[in-house]
Amino acid sequence: MNSAYYQEEFLIRNFKQLEVRIEPERKTVWVYMNPQPRACFTPVLLSEICKLHAVLKLNNGKLPCSGALVDIEYYVITSRHPVFSFGGDLELFLQYIDAGDPVGLKSYAKACIDAFYPNKSGFDCGITTIALIHGNALGGGFECALSNHVIVAERNVEMGLPEVLFNLFPGMGAYQCLSQRLNPAMAERMMLSGRMYSAEELFDMGVVDILAEEGSGEESVLSYIKSSRRHRNSYKALARVRQRVAPVDYDELLDICDIWVEAALNLTDKDKRIMRRLVRSQSRFSNDDSRVSFKQLQAS
Repeated sequence: MNSAYYQEEFLIRNFKQLEVRIEPERKTVWVYMNPQPRACFTPVLLSEICKLHAVLKLNNGKLPCSGALVDIEYYVITSRHPVFSFGGDLELFLQYIDAGDPVGLKSYAKACIDAFYPNKSGFDCGITTIALIHGNALGGGFECALSNHVIVAERNVEMGLPEVLFNLFPGMGAYQCLSQRLNPAMAERMMLSGRMYSAEELFDMGVVDILAEEGSGEESVLSYIKSSRRHRNSYKALARVRQRVAPVDYDELLDICDIWVEAALNLTDKDKRIMRRLVRSQSRFSNDDSRVSFKQLQAS
């Protein structure tokens, strides 16, 4: 046994807003987001996701478990909250915007990219990444889901990119990831509509890969893992082909972040009032209603 593995395992087990469960027999890691005080991408959560990814890449697709390294073939990200995620940390955005701080905004945006980007490449280790959506995914939450190879969504959930409703746009990969699954015109249409889409709609559009019944999302993930393992070589090869034919470029993502920062700093007082109202609403809804719609958030 290697003492370094114990140190890495200690790090992973002591995350504050991320819970990691390794199943050696399935070669699967389950990653549960549990940010506080709201179901959004806090700096702490983003940092812990990046630390987990660093351990995974450092060990060439393996994670420490009971003092030994376990091969990981499937990476599943989901949430402990009733919602999958409300997306970006709007309260933090407002602090940076009010202070006129482009560096802070860019730093946060880069942290999001660093947390999501490795999902597209399978950590350069041939790992299949899966998003399990059991509650609504808004904005950055939807972007996080889109960064994975496979999206499993329970039938009752909604997903969407509502940023346009407070005069902003999703700037951490939504355009590129949606364009891979749809086309640029449809991606722009979704981003500018500000509406929420049902899991059924997104499944019919080809955005969601597996539509699960309410409460059976984890079972659907396990079924996918079992069936895909029989043809894993084909699945891995096609994932590489997809990345080669329609790659998501890291530097391009950073360039788009600059556009996002500029747009954020141009928000009006009215736009910021909507954001503040959303922060208050998210705090109330985070722990008691997984089906809250963006319209409900606006009205509350």
